Amino acid sequence: MHNNSYLELDPKAYKTNIDFLRKHFHKGVLFSSVVKGNAYGHSIEKFVEIALAENVKHFSVFDSQEARRVKAVVGDKATVMIMGWLSNEEDLNWIIQNDIEFFVFEKHRLTAALTSAKKIGKKAIVHIEVETGMNRTGFNSSELKWVQDFLNKNSSFIEFKGLCTHFAGAESIANYFRIKKQIERYDEIYKQFCDKGLKPKQRHAACSAAAMMYPETQMDMVRIGIMQYGFWPSPEVLVNFYNSKRKNENPLKRVISWKTQVMSVKKVKRGEFVGYGTSFMADANMKIACVPVGYAHGYGRSLSNVGRVLINGERCVVIGSINMNMMVVDVTLLEHIKRGDEVVLIGDQADKQLSVSSFSDYSNLLNYELLTRLSADIPRIIKK
Repeated sequence: MHNNSYLELDPKAYKTNIDFLRKHFHKGVLFSSVVKGNAYGHSIEKFVEIALAENVKHFSVFDSQEARRVKAVVGDKATVMIMGWLSNEEDLNWIIQNDIEFFVFEKHRLTAALTSAKKIGKKAIVHIEVETGMNRTGFNSSELKWVQDFLNKNSSFIEFKGLCTHFAGAESIANYFRIKKQIERYDEIYKQFCDKGLKPKQRHAACSAAAMMYPETQMDMVRIGIMQYGFWPSPEVLVNFYNSKRKNENPLKRVISWKTQVMSVKKVKRGEFVGYGTSFMADANMKIACVPVGYAHGYGRSLSNVGRVLINGERCVVIGSINMNMMVVDVTLLEHIKRGDEVVLIGDQADKQLSVSSFSDYSNLLNYELLTRLSADIPRIIKK
């Protein structure tokens, strides 16, 4: 565990976000908290604890390892659903034994689930994922009759809990017609299943962007990731919200802050290079501070010479190349800076703020990418 920086999680910010989202969703829609990617960098264990306190009863993960981590926190207090990877028969046995729900998008997984369910003597709870136009995972049209016959024949061991799909970029208006076709295709497939006597208990397809941009996709459950953490899926989704509400006030609050401290301060003469190589040369006598965070911790090299941090209430520019465990910051204008002063990488200091979206302005990193790159070895602390 690193002790050179820490991430602070704010439960009050999460409450603000979850209250906003619940008001936006249709009555009766189940909220599934997506905590894949180590809860988008926030820490599965810490974040799930915060979500449980706000009466979240459903969590979605990518793989069985994440499912085990969530299950260890929630016990029987919430449902856990795996949307992606299952590794082997032993994995599947544990999943069925512990009432973990899971996506099925290929014949092999469905037959393997049946084998394990018979062996254990307990139903496998499955969500059938169908291909509607994203062309990633999901049963194709030619496979649907086989799936339907299989479910009807093996209902004693397979519980058909959900019918689901995933939209191909609902956060961008450029994908509007593609998303609309996917919605139509999903509705057609749902009717086919119902005609076969297979009405799922849950229809679900919407991520954060789809739930906001296409409210009709909320159906029985929404799988919400990025927005619960206080970030919008894209500027387009935020602008669409502003236009619909006729006001420019962001209702979401960032849950995460990232803080460290100044490691050392020194002076550099004009004409000297700073750090590795020649990417930065001092054009005047200057003062620099070394900060003990680098790309090994998730502060990407693409932020070299463009990143910003907050020190003593002022924005300071990252200069030179980001190192594995360190960066250098121009602090020439900070008269009283010293070793041990707080450095904010994400968050607030005095009257200034550095949001995760700021990183997108300085580099090509997406919100999702920056957050999930944050080293799991950085301590996460729940703010009191």
